Amino acid sequence: MTETALFIIGAILGSFFNVVIYRVPRGGSIIRPPSACPACGTCLRACDNIPVLGYLLLRGKCRYCAAPISARYPIVEVLSGILPVLLFIRFGFCVPFYVFWPLSCVLLVISFIDLDLRIIPDRVTLPGIAVGLIVAPLVGLLGFWDSLIGVVVGGGMLYLIGVLGELFLKKESMGGGDVKLAAMLGAFMGWKLVLVALFVAFFVGAVIGVIVMARKPKDWDSSVPFGPFIALGAVLALLWGESALAWYSSLLG
Repeated sequence: MTETALFIIGAILGSFFNVVIYRVPRGGSIIRPPSACPACGTCLRACDNIPVLGYLLLRGKCRYCAAPISARYPIVEVLSGILPVLLFIRFGFCVPFYVFWPLSCVLLVISFIDLDLRIIPDRVTLPGIAVGLIVAPLVGLLGFWDSLIGVVVGGGMLYLIGVLGELFLKKESMGGGDVKLAAMLGAFMGWKLVLVALFVAFFVGAVIGVIVMARKPKDWDSSVPFGPFIALGAVLALLWGESALAWYSSLLG
């Protein structure tokens, strides 16, 4: 019952996140005007905005002009519903749940903005670093120095990779937005978990990169932004990173 309620609340929030993803990078208001079809501009009915169900009832097309509706909308809503369920199963209703749920929502929004426009907004990550440095020690997730070291390790590692990549490849290999995102995650997660997150990000990114390069070699640079991989790695590290570190430590004796 709790998981069902969390999924519904998360999916409702996901409907709002779709508005944020589309409007904020374009300088629009998240309050007005009401939701409308991007193709014909007609305001949507309340029933059309029901998370996931509205998309299914409309069969993925605008009620008024029959233009196709991006599958991104229900995908965001479903993912937004799943995140709090997974976090609840992992942590229950305790401090990490209440900190990591908002953080995972921010990561979801950032991921789809990056997929759409190839940017990670500084107005999200820079304040996020400050919030992490304050909140993580305040609620007892990390000590202040652990949080600060996480910022340095997370951001510093990607910055170093970017510098080395540019040196050897003669082109930008790591965007500044990725560096700031990793630094923000380090503030909330600490250096150990942010390293787990980045390891997962690079591993999954490499696998996807090989697939994309095999299918569209010329489109590699423009096809796969790195932000979503960092976000995925971070969520997996939040959920199972401690267990992975404990397992790895047991292998080392």
